[in-house]
Amino acid sequence: MRFSHLLAGGLCLAMATPAFAQEETAPPTSPITVSGSVAVLSDYRLRGISQTNKNAAIQGALTIAHESGVYISTFASNLAGWGTFGGANMEWDGIAGFKKTFGSATTDVGVTWYTYPGGASESDVVELFGRLSGTAGPATLTAGVYYAPKQTSLGFFTKSATPFVAGDGSKRDNLYVTGDGAFGVPNTPVTVKAHIGYSKGNEGLGPNGTSLAPTGKYWDWSLGADVAFYKNLTFNVSWIDTDITDSESAYLKPNLTKGQEVGGASIVGSTVLFSVTAAF
Repeated sequence: MRFSHLLAGGLCLAMATPAFAQEETAPPTSPITVSGSVAVLSDYRLRGISQTNKNAAIQGALTIAHESGVYISTFASNLAGWGTFGGANMEWDGIAGFKKTFGSATTDVGVTWYTYPGGASESDVVELFGRLSGTAGPATLTAGVYYAPKQTSLGFFTKSATPFVAGDGSKRDNLYVTGDGAFGVPNTPVTVKAHIGYSKGNEGLGPNGTSLAPTGKYWDWSLGADVAFYKNLTFNVSWIDTDITDSESAYLKPNLTKGQEVGGASIVGSTVLFSVTAAF
């Protein structure tokens, strides 16, 4: 009986030894992670305003992050109409930041360089950002502040779009404050999302007839939902709107209309946006 116990114990030890050896010799986890996404959208809305003339957009994003919290990222999208920024048909952003989680709170600070290949060089914008997120069960709340220091692309303004009046060459800044919420519905693939933002900046037009804050001050908001399906795919539907009225933006027309045409549909009004995103 004792011999059988020893034999059984020896066999168990022999079977366990390779597992121990495997754990000890397993390669360490890489300190670098790479992630990204590709998305198709019915419209590209930046702070409530269409950047694609109310037409579809294809977008891509890539992030390389270090375990220390430092990361670099890039984002690209097609443009049309108001969003062309001096002749460009593409937005290509470079982002560098630091993201760290402390308990249930996550901080994210960095800088974004908005560039428009093929467009006028004075259209590029550099913007600093800071975000603070907190989680409680299935809910996540995020507060964000985005500040673009004084620069030519935000100044050189005119209050008249028709006829276009040359700007004064000044530099202006821009402030954007946001609040976002996401709630994962338990036992479902659905996440309900809400957003509100406030912009304050140049009340006219930039050097190429565009602006980060048309009318100077305005609110934008959205309400929608993500539905995760088939592995890494997510479907989203959102209602997006701003408080920019026709009377408030009359002096900026036709820049704020589809195709920048007199009598064209507004590109700052409410819309329902659909998108499908593949993450990797």
